[in-house]
Amino acid sequence: MVGIDSREVVVETHLSNGLPGLAIVGMPETAVRESKERVRSAIINSGLEFPARRITVNLAPADLPKAGGQYDLAIALGILGASDQLELESLRHTEILGELALDGEIRQVQGVIAAALAAGSASRCLIAPASNGAELGLVSHSGIQLAASLLQLVDYVKNGAQLGFPRAQQGAHNRHRSTPSFQLVRGQPLGIRAVTIAAAGSHNLLMIGPPGCGKSMLAHNCAQLLPPLSEPDAMKVACIRSLSPNASDVATLFDPPFRNPHHSATSVALTGGGNRAMPGEVSLAHLGVLFLDEFAEFKPGVLDSLREPMEAGEITVTRANYRVKYPARFQLVAAMNPCPCGYSSDPKRQCRCAPTRLQHYQRRLSGPLLDRIDLQVELPALSSAELLDASEEDYDAVARWRQAQKQVKACRLLQLERGGKLNSALRAEEVETLCRLSHKQRRQLGKIMDELGLSARALHRIQRVARTLADLDAQPDIREAHLLEAITMRRLQFLKR
Repeated sequence: MVGIDSREVVVETHLSNGLPGLAIVGMPETAVRESKERVRSAIINSGLEFPARRITVNLAPADLPKAGGQYDLAIALGILGASDQLELESLRHTEILGELALDGEIRQVQGVIAAALAAGSASRCLIAPASNGAELGLVSHSGIQLAASLLQLVDYVKNGAQLGFPRAQQGAHNRHRSTPSFQLVRGQPLGIRAVTIAAAGSHNLLMIGPPGCGKSMLAHNCAQLLPPLSEPDAMKVACIRSLSPNASDVATLFDPPFRNPHHSATSVALTGGGNRAMPGEVSLAHLGVLFLDEFAEFKPGVLDSLREPMEAGEITVTRANYRVKYPARFQLVAAMNPCPCGYSSDPKRQCRCAPTRLQHYQRRLSGPLLDRIDLQVELPALSSAELLDASEEDYDAVARWRQAQKQVKACRLLQLERGGKLNSALRAEEVETLCRLSHKQRRQLGKIMDELGLSARALHRIQRVARTLADLDAQPDIREAHLLEAITMRRLQFLKR
């Protein structure tokens, strides 16, 4: 795997005279070098003969680093073929993936979806572990077969025995998103409005309010408002998921991802990297929601590492020995308290934070990061009446959320038909044509920009939000009310205290 692309590796095996031994070359990392012991034990414990000769295994291309245990099965078949125990002509157009246990069982590996897609595009068959069957059932490629053990695969090559096939291999594209589960949110009309706007245009959202005012519930409902993924998008998301230890769930294939990392996460955990250049949370949230609760508790350096992928929609992980690019077009939804104790905006509770501590807390959010957040709203504390008094509106709250879901879906379709992308992804030149303002609106916006000290990036993001508001109202042009509401959604009073 290089990013989410699967590269072909050719396993070459040579037997020669000399002291018995097994050498693996071709830039193998530790897990690959250790495969010689797994392969030796798997062959012997499967009742086959491990040749007492000098064995050289080359993994080509030699300049591509190899990691993981997915080469075990190909190495074992190469040794059996080179020692004339197997005739491998039937596997000439077949890719082999699998990690071997000491008893010959074939264990699941990561990245099989990308490998299956690459094999399908090259018109080649694929033999993979049976434990990866649920994942491979997502791929519409008829040449995928599953093996549970080395002995079963040897029987297939020798005698033409039947191998397994992925479950639900056909008709995966007919699946639909699982039923959204909306959470009951009482009060907070501004929060509900902000979440609907954010979902309609895939805008980044920051919610600030005291503890218990409903920020986390609104964030989860924002993810539920998103429409199901298209089949190409679902497969791309599944490729990214298959790189992580948790296999893709067929039932949630078309659900937009929702990632909620803890505020102690590091930059590598969020953006990706490590010894094997694994994808981070920004990539695992591709085409979905990245929810950062306790936003100001993240380390400032970690938050600033989000700035590039928020703007570009992809992340390039560069280290000394590799450079990998992952997709990262996520929607950021963040929630935080207005101060360390949480009650500076609560009229019923007194804030206990010293002014210096409050200033330090607010400075954890850099100006460039806030510039990239389209919607910034402050939510008030809920009164006891709002929390305890059940009303008729509570009974149809889910119905109202489902109506908002339909409104969001129609708004997104309108954007895709008009510009081929959502409003949040519009480039600067597209903003000038698709989010055009009248002369009066330009003068008004310019005056407000000077008063609030907004940047050029903030100007474009205000126009994108205004365009989304006009789309929600099914209006062809941006009106003054849309522009003023978009500006209001960016005014954070707590930063001015």
